Amino acid sequence: MSEPHTYHTRLEWKEGRIGTETPPGLPALSVATPPEFPGGVPGIWSPEHLFVAAAEVCLMTTFLAIAENSKFEFVSYRSEAEGTLEKTEAGFQITRIVIRPEVTVPSDDGVEKAHRLIEKAEKYCLISNSMKTSIGLDISVHTA
Repeated sequence: MSEPHTYHTRLEWKEGRIGTETPPGLPALSVATPPEFPGGVPGIWSPEHLFVAAAEVCLMTTFLAIAENSKFEFVSYRSEAEGTLEKTEAGFQITRIVIRPEVTVPSDDGVEKAHRLIEKAEKYCLISNSMKTSIGLDISVHTA
C-alpha cells in the first residue's frame, strides 16, 4: 500500500447514552456508554468493546492474509479477547488487551507454524501497532 487510506464513520445520538454508528456502506451499529459507568446501557456495543474488538479482528484478518500468502492450511480460527480498563494517572485507559486465538490445523505438522504465523500477525497488525495499549496473546492451536 503506497497511498494513505481513510475510513469514515458517522455517529448520531439517539437518546440518553445511546447513539447509532452508521459508516457509509456498512450496517448500522447501536453504541452506548458501558453499563459500568453512570447512565450506561447494558446489551449495546460500547467504545471499550469496539476498541478491544478492533485489535481482535485485526489479528484475525492479518493472520488470514499471512496464512494465505504462506499457503498455510488450517481447519478453523476463532478467538476471544479481554480488555482491562483501569484508572491511571492520565485518566481511564484500556491498559491491556489479551487475545486468545484458537486455530485448528489438519495435523501435528502445522502446530508450530500456526504459532509462528499468529505471532507474526500480531507483529504486523496495524491496529495493535497503532494503539499504545499493550497487546498480549494467549494462543491455542488444535489438531482436527
